[in-house]
Amino acid sequence: MNFLRNTLAVLVGLAIAGLMITLGIRAFPQWVTFDAFAPFEHWQRFLESMKGEDAFFGFLLFISGLGTTIGGVVTAMIVKYAKVAYAILIGFIMLFIAMLDIIIFPYHPTFYKISIFLTFFPFAWLGGKIVSVIYERKNKRLKLKS
Repeated sequence: MNFLRNTLAVLVGLAIAGLMITLGIRAFPQWVTFDAFAPFEHWQRFLESMKGEDAFFGFLLFISGLGTTIGGVVTAMIVKYAKVAYAILIGFIMLFIAMLDIIIFPYHPTFYKISIFLTFFPFAWLGGKIVSVIYERKNKRLKLKS
């Protein structure tokens, strides 16, 4: 039963992280150069149009870190044990997806390619650690009351 719970937690965390990143990109209408909301269909053309826009890629790093943190928090809240480890798994999967994006679409600046390694793992770890610390404090208070 824990396997299903953990699998569901990872899928929910990934969905939340992906949704946060997608909505973050759509937040600024001047960056979006396509009419219909189909991010995978237009991604190559979109990245070509963003070439030289360092502000966009900096914001993308920020929103990726924020989304990964929130995805890690949700994942850590759902799993029963090894909260930080499952949150880091979210960071690993998101890093893998970002690496595929960089390999398939070579329009990313060099600072972005380097910074994604420094973004996903620490922010996913932070999300898991937040929940871990909250649960430890809660358990400590419950033990003191008993």
